[in-house]
Amino acid sequence: MRLICLLGLPFVAALASAAVPFKDCKHKVKESIHGPPRGWSKHTPAPKHHILELKIALPQHKFPELEQHLWEVSDPSHPRYGAHLSKEETDALTAPHPETLDIVNEWLASYGLEEESLVRSSANDWVTIRVPVGLAEEMLDTTYHVYKHVKSGESIVRTTSYSLPEILHEHVDLIQPTTMFARFKAFKSTLHWGNQVQPSVLSTSSGTITGPAGNQVNASCNSTITVSCLRQLYNAVSYNTSATNGNQLGITAYLGQYANNMDLQQFFELENPSAYGSNYTFVSVNGGLNNQSYAAAGDEANLDTQFGFGLTWPTPGTFYSTAGEPPFDPDMFTLTDTNEPYSYWLDYVLSQPTLPQAISTSYGDDEQTVPFTYASRVCADMALLGARGVSVVFSSGDSGVGDGDPNPATQVCYSNDGLNVTKFLPVFPASCPYVTAVGATVNIPETATDFSGGGFSNYFLRPDYQEAAVSEYLAKLAPGTYEGLYNSTGRAYPDVSAQGVNFIIVYQGQELPVGGTSCSAPTFASFVSMLNDARISAGKTPLGFLNPFLYSAGYTALNDITVGNNPGCGTEGFNATTGWDPISGLGTPNFEKLKALI
Repeated sequence: MRLICLLGLPFVAALASAAVPFKDCKHKVKESIHGPPRGWSKHTPAPKHHILELKIALPQHKFPELEQHLWEVSDPSHPRYGAHLSKEETDALTAPHPETLDIVNEWLASYGLEEESLVRSSANDWVTIRVPVGLAEEMLDTTYHVYKHVKSGESIVRTTSYSLPEILHEHVDLIQPTTMFARFKAFKSTLHWGNQVQPSVLSTSSGTITGPAGNQVNASCNSTITVSCLRQLYNAVSYNTSATNGNQLGITAYLGQYANNMDLQQFFELENPSAYGSNYTFVSVNGGLNNQSYAAAGDEANLDTQFGFGLTWPTPGTFYSTAGEPPFDPDMFTLTDTNEPYSYWLDYVLSQPTLPQAISTSYGDDEQTVPFTYASRVCADMALLGARGVSVVFSSGDSGVGDGDPNPATQVCYSNDGLNVTKFLPVFPASCPYVTAVGATVNIPETATDFSGGGFSNYFLRPDYQEAAVSEYLAKLAPGTYEGLYNSTGRAYPDVSAQGVNFIIVYQGQELPVGGTSCSAPTFASFVSMLNDARISAGKTPLGFLNPFLYSAGYTALNDITVGNNPGCGTEGFNATTGWDPISGLGTPNFEKLKALI
């Protein structure tokens, strides 16, 4: 089709007028933010020749239909429970309208960007282009600048507003990197090590104590957490997974986090000798690496792979390394600015015909640092994974309800809307209603940790599956509690929790204790993987999107956490209590009870 621009003329006059070249169409603001989030400052204009890798999201006009499929195949009471969709079926439900493809193609072609220079997603709902800043500024009627992060010194190229020809607005959901300042850090509250190899830090406490399932647990598990401790605590000591039934566990890594294989084997020797000599499948996404030098070992990647694959062995494991957004270096003009890594990882996995049935991710950032359009689109892509039968697990964050600071005088929870008012700061992607968010516990008996992230989304409405549980919690709060600090109608998180303190990992040859919801997410995902193993071995489909099951029936097989609070933003945060709460969710897993339910 031939695209023309009619510049606001009355209809009859417009028909008689000559067509205006497309790139001369009047632009209208598509997206803007009040300014860079707290902690970022504007520096110099971006060099015109600096290369940007822009991702353009095209509308998924059949998404409501896909979402309906998701609810049906994820609801244990529905006749279609477990009838997950194929890649081809989800692609068909997310493909853009042909008119959208035509219009966007012609717009790109008007700037010399022909088909051979475009990279498309499996469903054609994302288009990626590489253009210099100067051309991006012309296409988006904007000006890019270099912004610096005050604490880290990191620099990125961004803008606070961009525009598109008005005719394109209904055919483009978003374009990034433009207004996104999210850093998507790993969630680790503590990491301790020395310069020398340390003697074993495993506790030698003798005797046993009663665990949450009523069984006897080694007393040492009250001070150090190992693979054995988690199997004891969560009632899976005697369960053996299959290496050959098709079940898999996926672990994701971003931001240059590499899983060191020597550390992994040392960990297996220490905590699961039967797994010694086994390995995982490494998958590079968007040029992601897995550097095996000790110096390059990643504490986060080591934690996730060691406990994830250590708990579920011999279930095959997949480790995805996604190249993250490089910092902008004004002295390295060939460096490319890209998006945060989730979109690249989602592009890749959604293009694959088969996927691990459970995937754990331990990264996120304040929801408000992610533009609403982008968060909505990434969240929708998480729904696609659920519809395909994947349990998507995220850690809930390590800053309580916002910054982890109970002192009103020193807290830094401020809105980024220009008003600069104190607000609780929910975390994304944990706030996405299509993922299972995991908070953290500590000790035996278990209590919620003070850093466990939890609260209510400012972007996403509360889904029906958790309405009853969350309403019951809110009804227990004294009238006016934290009024104005949180969105009481938002998607509430976490959904569940697991131990998150004093996990013993091997890092650069040393045994070290680490903590954070980064420990909790792969732990919970591993027990989900074991449940999938049981279902698949019984001839059933995997659990897929977990939350409708967890809130309707699964909660009866979880250990309710009733002690703890998660301070932040100048408050003591929310309290744990009977039933769901925004610090421990519905509780921690009891594997044998869950297995009996599924």
